[in-house]
This record gives sequence, structure tokens and C-alpha cells, in this order.
Amino acid sequence: MSMVGPGLTDDEIARVEGTFGFQFADDHRAFLAVGLPVGASWPDWRGEGRKSLAKRLQLPAEGILFAVEWSRFWHDGWGQRPARMRDALRSARYQLARAPQLVPVCSHHYLPAGHGTSGHPVLSVVRTHVVVASATLADYLEGKSGADAVPTVEFWSDLVKRADVSGEL
Repeated sequence: MSMVGPGLTDDEIARVEGTFGFQFADDHRAFLAVGLPVGASWPDWRGEGRKSLAKRLQLPAEGILFAVEWSRFWHDGWGQRPARMRDALRSARYQLARAPQLVPVCSHHYLPAGHGTSGHPVLSVVRTHVVVASATLADYLEGKSGADAVPTVEFWSDLVKRADVSGEL
């Protein structure tokens, strides 16, 4: 971390959650309440522009859509892939809207959204290449690897298993 500013207040957290339509996981919320990391790779939930934060939140799904269009990616749980690209992208968008929202921690590392949840592994997400970066947020902040951690997030965990089996990016 380059620098840590004052933590987010309850009102600031509620404003972020209301603006973007998700709730931070409890451990993520507690971390941000203690101190807000400031630096190029960290989302600035207090001062970064709305469009920039929205883009960070959309990046995992956008990466999947890119792979659907350009790499012929298709998740097994989505059923048969439509023949026309336009239909495949529409179906993929629908499926991704049902997948748990990932919330950026730093750079391409994410935690799932969800008030009342905590202890999920931090996931590294680059398009369809998803790996466990750390077993927990606390481990991530201490720089510990999560190679042996079991992913726990619907849909995104399937991509971890896919990367483990195929080694695909």
C-alpha cells in the first residue's frame, strides 16, 4: 500500500453500496472502515469518480464477455451456446447478472459482495483466468499466498477449477 487514509464512515459505505447496488462482505467492510488504502491500484471508494469505480466493478464480467466473443469461451452451466454471437453475448450477460458480484480489493484482486459473509478467498481475475490469490482478506493484506485455499464463490469458483485443470488463460 502506498498510503492509508482515514477509514470509510458508515454513511460513506452506505453511499457506495447504494450507488453501485452491492453490499461489501463483512471483512471487506471492516477493513475499509479501519483505513482506506490510497494508491494507483486501490479503488478510492471516497474520492474516485463514479464512472471509474463502475468500470472496476464491471471488469470481471466484461472480461468474461470478451472471452465469449473472441475466445469462444462458454461456461458449462450456461447450457448450449447459441450459434449467433449476438445471442451468445446476450445469454452470457444474463448469466453473468445472476453470478455473485465481485468487488475490487486492489488491481485485479476481488472479493465477492455480500453483507453477512466473510472469509472468502481473494480471487485474481483476468478475463477467464481466475486463481485464488490469498485464502482470506487478512492473508492478502499480509502478502500470504492462497494456493491451497478452496474457492467459495458460485460461478467464479468454477473458473478457478477450470484454470487448475486446463492451465488456460
